[in-house]
Amino acid sequence: MKTRVTEIFGIKYPIIQGGLAYLAYAELAAAVSNAGGLGQITAATLGTPEKLREEIRKVRTLTDKPFAVNLAIARHDNGGKYQELLEVVIEEKVPAISITGANPQPVFERIKGENIRTLVLVAGARQAQKAEELGADAVMAVGQEGGGHLGRDDIGTMVLIPRVVDSVSIPVIASGGIGDGRGLLAALSLGAEGIEMGTRFIATQECIHANEKYKQAIVHAKETDTVVIKRTLGAPGRVLKNDFALNIIEREQEGATYEDLKDVISGKANLEYIYDGNEVEGFGWAGQVIGLINTIPTVQELFDEMILTAEKGQSRIDRLFGELNHR
Repeated sequence: MKTRVTEIFGIKYPIIQGGLAYLAYAELAAAVSNAGGLGQITAATLGTPEKLREEIRKVRTLTDKPFAVNLAIARHDNGGKYQELLEVVIEEKVPAISITGANPQPVFERIKGENIRTLVLVAGARQAQKAEELGADAVMAVGQEGGGHLGRDDIGTMVLIPRVVDSVSIPVIASGGIGDGRGLLAALSLGAEGIEMGTRFIATQECIHANEKYKQAIVHAKETDTVVIKRTLGAPGRVLKNDFALNIIEREQEGATYEDLKDVISGKANLEYIYDGNEVEGFGWAGQVIGLINTIPTVQELFDEMILTAEKGQSRIDRLFGELNHR
């Protein structure tokens, strides 16, 4: 399967693993890269340059394939500054980075002349055009079905992807609501040249940092079992529906400010659930794709199933068009 995404990033399949705060570490990233995709480790929630350097080197003991580091440049959860983390990425000669969360221009200025491939997460055509102007190798466009932080305009993936594809000349990677081979084939049909998945990779065996209760919640939930928090704060994010998340929304509707909510929307509250399984005092990010997830496979098993399903889907489409042409 060859697209500009596979060629740019040196991977077999155009499948990118999401940044996944607190979950995207060496074991998962290496498994994705070994299966033929582009695995990522998350820099911001590692916190310190020393921990990031250690994790990068750990990935290299587990795979000789390309991988990326996600820089969520608006996050400083553990006191780390993204500029310090970026210096480690450069020193360690990481082949690719993804940039999320804020204006990526300072990152592009710093890595000019370095041999680092770049992905920028966007939620609309204007953001994608800006990323292209800055020199991004590709953009990842996330529809409102996605888990974690989203765009503010509630644009679904089905509309967003062709809209972004039509607005830029660089490759577009589809994200949001994708979790199997059908989603991969659909994204390619919309003009994307690859996909990014976050939620689906949480429910895999190599996502060892995710609590089993969190994984089981993803497996057993329906597509209606998510809600969007932080909408009134201008930073909407989709999470699993539980009483803790519903309470956040209720307080938002009552006019709560960021200062009022900062403890319940913090990384600490996220960790209470995803690490400790404490849904009474925490929340877990998840997209609507949970309605399509009912297993916890190895990453390799997931890739095998996805490619097989995409091939069967392509054969079905070919057959339908063949029948149409013979009428």
